[in-house]
Amino acid sequence: MIVALLNQKGGVGKTTLALHLAGEWAGKGKRVTLIDADPQGSALDWSEQRAREGLPRLFGVVGLARDTLHREAPELAGGVDHVVIDGPPRVAGLMRSALLAADLILIPVQPSPFDGWASAEMLRLVEEARVYRPQLAVRFLLNRCAARTVIARETAETLAEHDPPVLSTTIGQRVTFADTARSGRLVSENDHGDRAAREIAALTNEIERLAP
Repeated sequence: MIVALLNQKGGVGKTTLALHLAGEWAGKGKRVTLIDADPQGSALDWSEQRAREGLPRLFGVVGLARDTLHREAPELAGGVDHVVIDGPPRVAGLMRSALLAADLILIPVQPSPFDGWASAEMLRLVEEARVYRPQLAVRFLLNRCAARTVIARETAETLAEHDPPVLSTTIGQRVTFADTARSGRLVSENDHGDRAAREIAALTNEIERLAP
């Protein structure tokens, strides 16, 4: 399965989610490649930091920030169980290529009306891609949710009324995600990351149920 995390809006946590999905699958014994399709190269930076820390390699990270992604990602997928694409913000050619490459698109949004409005452009690109990929699966993913806030509940309710639907799993706003990223680690490797790790495990399980 090729899963792409995409949103035209930056700062919604795509890289963190992509790394943790890849890490969760790797922890289950799956062969995983993460494609860093963001010109900023944050996932590659994380991988290099992990190597500097002397930590074991969990999965491959490949930089492919170019609009031939729809041809190259399926080739990479042939040798692994899962490919995770960390997509770019506001690079239309790259975004379209990632949409054509993936089996499942996850659109991370934060509980804010601004994120909902910013997603409209992303959804237009999804509709373009569905002309060529009518079976393309797309889901919203609520990320960085503060517990029991009114705006988080209202955002979830709003997204529930739309197509694409929102995943039932939400990811909390947790300091441990930032702490672990700086050292090339995952929350499952952090002594204080139990709750975050359970959320990532639940997210991965829900995604697996969407597999064709």
